[in-house]
Amino acid sequence: MTVHCSAEFLIEPFKEGEPGPHVEYGITAMEEAGLEVTIGPFGSSVSGPVPVVTEALARMLTEAMAAGASRISVQVSQT
Repeated sequence: MTVHCSAEFLIEPFKEGEPGPHVEYGITAMEEAGLEVTIGPFGSSVSGPVPVVTEALARMLTEAMAAGASRISVQVSQT
């Protein structure tokens, strides 16, 4: 049985309507892992199998920080 999870994340600094490259790189990392990103007013979210989500989160953290993110908040829940 495959265990799934959902992850919510907020990449800062975030300017409404003008996401910087640190936000774009983070979202792209999730999409390239095959995850559909839902962008909301207080963060973004994805869901999928635990190994896929956790590997994508690691890449997102690395790429967003390298591109200038000052803070990244992440919450993961098993579904």
